[in-house]
Amino acid sequence: MRNLYLIRALLLGLILCCSCTVPGGGDGDGDVDNGPIAFNSDRDGDGEIFVMDADGGNQTQLTDNDYRDESPTWSPDGGRIAFQSDRDGDGEIFVMDADGGNQTQLTFNNDWDGFPAWCPDGSRIAFTSDRDGDWVFDIFVMDADGSNQTQLTFEGGTAPDWCLDGDRISFDSLRDGDWEIFVMDADGSNETQLTNNGSEDDWPAWSPDGRRIAFASNRDGDHEIFVMDTDGSNQTQLTNNDNGDMRPAWGPAE
Repeated sequence: MRNLYLIRALLLGLILCCSCTVPGGGDGDGDVDNGPIAFNSDRDGDGEIFVMDADGGNQTQLTDNDYRDESPTWSPDGGRIAFQSDRDGDGEIFVMDADGGNQTQLTFNNDWDGFPAWCPDGSRIAFTSDRDGDWVFDIFVMDADGSNQTQLTFEGGTAPDWCLDGDRISFDSLRDGDWEIFVMDADGSNETQLTNNGSEDDWPAWSPDGRRIAFASNRDGDHEIFVMDTDGSNQTQLTNNDNGDMRPAWGPAE
């Protein structure tokens, strides 16, 4: 089990090294046409956070150190960026102003904290951590200033994503022996398993109207993008190819 979760962390990190976010949606749910794009890059030899205009112009480096800064995600108002960094020797969550100023560490422990996800109203940040000492990653939440850090899952969970109204969080978990999609209330109660098969179902992402959840699954032999209702019904495959489709992100509602 420990090795499976460590491999999961490495794979998530590799995927997120190529990720970018726009203000207003954390993972691409904002105004792509007008908002800047945050991303992490190894172009200086280690992971750093950059920002650029939506057309690729004005690429600006926001962090500059000898460690790995990655997984940037915008606050809903576009004023701040949360990210993960190993600058203190292990993964921790940091936040900074949109111009790179006021870089502030929010988590402090000897374990790994990463993959921050802002609550839609900007008051809280969900994240993944293995701090409970059992080598299993779980979902935690904290206030946007790092206070009131609270564990929400106790049987495993990664890749948190907030529903638009902030009342529920989707996540994936290895708790039944393979990756499945779950949803819970924002306080960690009412955990409900939405998928149940012998394949990998992961990377859940809420639709802007809160009625559906997109996710990735390898149930046909390679990863494809699926969508389902928020109660797990009507699971429908959207892509069909041999290349592997991962990490869906909804655009803004029209």
